Amino acid sequence: MERRGIGHIHVACAIIERNGTVLAAQRKEGMRMALKWEFPGGKIEAEENPEACLKRELIEEMGIYIAIGHPLDPMTYQYSSFMVTLYPFVCTILSGGITLHEHADVVWLPPEELLSQDWAEADVPLIKQYLKSRQGAK
Repeated sequence: MERRGIGHIHVACAIIERNGTVLAAQRKEGMRMALKWEFPGGKIEAEENPEACLKRELIEEMGIYIAIGHPLDPMTYQYSSFMVTLYPFVCTILSGGITLHEHADVVWLPPEELLSQDWAEADVPLIKQYLKSRQGAK
């Protein structure tokens, strides 16, 4: 992975599918982008690959163990004060019950209803890529 700049964050995120729905997580008050919705995940550590990061973060943030399926294309988004590159993976839950350690709320939504939430801006193009990939799979 390329060298990380101070203003460039690399984040692995999980598009978790269950029974035809997708998990959306709401950021807590007091966090950057408070109460915006996102796909759960977190910052990739220096010696970590995106898959290892995702497994670690989902255990830490939600107490769940995931099976990582196929990746989607990484996407970079420029906010006013920093840049983020998202490394998305379509996943399923293997075990554990969702416990909110880092989020205010979660909802399971049909894919076509994902954009009805107030998402973090970087996640919006990712949702569109995910929906397009689902159309191609049918």
